[in-house]
Amino acid sequence: MTSERTPERSPLNALSLVLASVDAVRNGRALYVLLTSFAAAGLLLAMAERALARGQSLWGPILAAAALFVAFYGGNAAGLLTMDDARAEPVRDVADAVRDALLGAHRLLLVLALLGAGYALVGAVLVGLLWLCRTSVTGALLGPLLFGVVVPVGVLVVGLSLLSLMAVVVPLAAPGVWSGAGVWQVVHRLLALMRQRLASVALLMAAVSLLTAAVGALVTFVVMTGGRVVAELGVAVVGVDVPAQQLMAGLFGYGLRSLGAAGAPSGSTGHAAAALVGGGVVFALALVLPGLVYLRGTCAVYLALTEGPNDAAPTPRHNPPWTSTNP
Repeated sequence: MTSERTPERSPLNALSLVLASVDAVRNGRALYVLLTSFAAAGLLLAMAERALARGQSLWGPILAAAALFVAFYGGNAAGLLTMDDARAEPVRDVADAVRDALLGAHRLLLVLALLGAGYALVGAVLVGLLWLCRTSVTGALLGPLLFGVVVPVGVLVVGLSLLSLMAVVVPLAAPGVWSGAGVWQVVHRLLALMRQRLASVALLMAAVSLLTAAVGALVTFVVMTGGRVVAELGVAVVGVDVPAQQLMAGLFGYGLRSLGAAGAPSGSTGHAAAALVGGGVVFALALVLPGLVYLRGTCAVYLALTEGPNDAAPTPRHNPPWTSTNP
């Protein structure tokens, strides 16, 4: 396996790309795809739970699998649109993004399978070395000596493996696939990042997480304050005889069943149900916006550390990135 050296880019430039991820909320197409996928997957999952509750052992797993299918490919379609935005390219059409996701999102599973096999091999070697440290195998003298060597080495290997898994593999495998690279090329790039720039990747991903949390806090403030004011006005002006706190239930993801559980009067159920539906829409937006910023941030980190400042790698729109001949 030939090593691939990651291009050098100023850390400040990389950080500026990460901070620019806030602009992801302006990507209407990615927002639409992610919100639609989130809503459809949630609906299918609710249908699966109802089917299982009714004893329909066949339809329950089918609907649950359909929910995972929609969430996986919908998320990848949104990721493709986010990658276009991160590269400052014209964002492709939603139909093209869905098509490209259906054609090539399976490459992400292959990348994760290959890297997972590598981590499993490292774990097996460590377990084998620990087994050799048993006195019944190597003796009362050699066993403790070998164990004294395995302990510090094992601590470093396990710690660095978990760090690389959380900072490199989990967040950057998908952007590598969205960039149009082949399976082996993505694996090579991620392994190069682990060897050469693990600390930089970890710090940049920490910045992405903090930025996502900050956006989530802002969205939560807007939703909570706006929801409280509108709920109070709804009780005072519209005359809904349901407590304002109950009208805000939709903002926390509660559905229409919460009305009956709270003993809502039948005369106001229509207004309260409308409030829950509207609050559910806001709840979905509140979840999607930070997620979109996180996706854009991971794309920015991947591009900053794997593509040079002047690299231009736009894939022609008439050819899906999955048709690339890259290894």
